[in-house]
Amino acid sequence: MSNLDTRRVIATDAALDLIAELRRDYGALLFHQSGGCCDGSSPMCYAVSDFMIGDADVLLGEIGGAPFYMSAAQFDYWRHTQLIIDVVPGRGGMFSLENGREKRFLTRSRLFTDAEAAAIE
Repeated sequence: MSNLDTRRVIATDAALDLIAELRRDYGALLFHQSGGCCDGSSPMCYAVSDFMIGDADVLLGEIGGAPFYMSAAQFDYWRHTQLIIDVVPGRGGMFSLENGREKRFLTRSRLFTDAEAAAIE
């Protein structure tokens, strides 16, 4: 049995709680890790019907039943890390569904160990 955690994206309990709250209000959700611009580099949460995934988006995994995507160009920079989606006090991204709840999603990260990276490749 292996102790390796090679999931590219995971979520804290606080993030999972907020995802469940948003799902009750909006239905099926998805995440897209923004690459900067207006909302910085933040995990953005959308109703599935409100965001079109592009051909250049990479599915990293699922958190709280919601698929999590990132652009392929950005993934090239993050491919050696596990994203840890958390929740902190503050205003969410302008277009992200948690906006106005005085808490927001935040991406933390850690480098995969050599063993984890080898298992992924």
